Amino acid sequence: MTRSPVTATADTDFATSPRRGLGMARKVGIAAVTGWAAIATSALVIDRAAGMGGTGPDGLLESRLTQLAAERDAKAGEAADAQKRFAATIDQVAAMQSQLLASEKRLRELESGLGAAQASLHEARAEADTARRQLAALSTDPAARRADEMSVTLDILSGELSATAAQRDATAARADEAVRTAEALTAQRDEMVRRNQEIFAQLEDAVEMSVKPLDDMFAKVGVDSDKLLETVRRGYEGQGGPLTPMGYSSRGNAAISETEARANEIVVSLGRINNYRIAVSKLPLAMPVKSAFRFTSPFGQRWGRGHEGIDLAGPVGTPIYATGDGVVTYAGWMRGYGNLIKIRHALGTETRYGHLSRIGVKAGQKVSRNSLIGAMGNTGRSTGPHLHYEVRVDGKAMNPMSFIKAAQNVF
Repeated sequence: MTRSPVTATADTDFATSPRRGLGMARKVGIAAVTGWAAIATSALVIDRAAGMGGTGPDGLLESRLTQLAAERDAKAGEAADAQKRFAATIDQVAAMQSQLLASEKRLRELESGLGAAQASLHEARAEADTARRQLAALSTDPAARRADEMSVTLDILSGELSATAAQRDATAARADEAVRTAEALTAQRDEMVRRNQEIFAQLEDAVEMSVKPLDDMFAKVGVDSDKLLETVRRGYEGQGGPLTPMGYSSRGNAAISETEARANEIVVSLGRINNYRIAVSKLPLAMPVKSAFRFTSPFGQRWGRGHEGIDLAGPVGTPIYATGDGVVTYAGWMRGYGNLIKIRHALGTETRYGHLSRIGVKAGQKVSRNSLIGAMGNTGRSTGPHLHYEVRVDGKAMNPMSFIKAAQNVF
């Protein structure tokens, strides 16, 4: 019997791919776990600097933080939905793999039964032909009594032949149905892979949109981002442990390997964003003066010598606030600065607040961002009431406005 091209192709696929099919299911499972990790971690993309607040110039930060919180909740909802869809997809793919394996086994059984039925059919036909020849020979034989016996035998063989033909047709029909089922399951699997690719594309876009402003911010501040991230990784491994990229297998479908690679890149990028988030939360990015002030002197050269900070003028007694979490390392009089407060922050950063009329903290005291530490004054080498504000990274003076503007761009 000549079988259809579809049946023949499906037979070949099923004959050669049981182990590969199982490997494919395992690979899809790996991709699912990775998708879960990527989606679960993606909540970190928007969880940035949630502790900032304030009044005056920081009001813009607070408003932006409120907006980001809403966006974060929306993204978290979308991530949760994507997680549920992805989990359902993996369950469906696993079920389809089991059905494919069962269909393959059943198809082999049907093919074996079909072969046996065809052999029986050929044997029955041969016996029928033999019986007909014997009956023809007996028709001329004087012993006519044997003709009746051969006629009965011929009837029996004809019945067996009909039954065998019916069995053959039923077996062929079941085999065709198994092939159609396998093709349908393959199509469903391909659709699941396509949906997974869409999920990865959305995650990649979200990661890119989150990383770029952070990269720009640290570039403007003048901080070595690679060194900064390495410092964060060394000091904050307790927030998730070391990142271990997934390995790659030389076996299985190429599309599965591509999915693993994309998932791995997303996980690495999310780890980078999380470390950026930690760094941002530790840097001194707030404004030291929250009430009205005048910007009277910039960072850089002034009167033939370097000016290592910025000057913000206002009335004597104007409240001065810490621009980031840290520890007070100096609180007292220093030549040139007058009354001075130094605060050591994380990641090698330090801030200085000079010409104060009042110091409200002492050395060794821990302070938090936006906590009141003193009051504006006119002490030391000063021509009028103002705050001299410095930011240093590893002892080197940096432009404080870079930190302030960078924070405004991010938040």
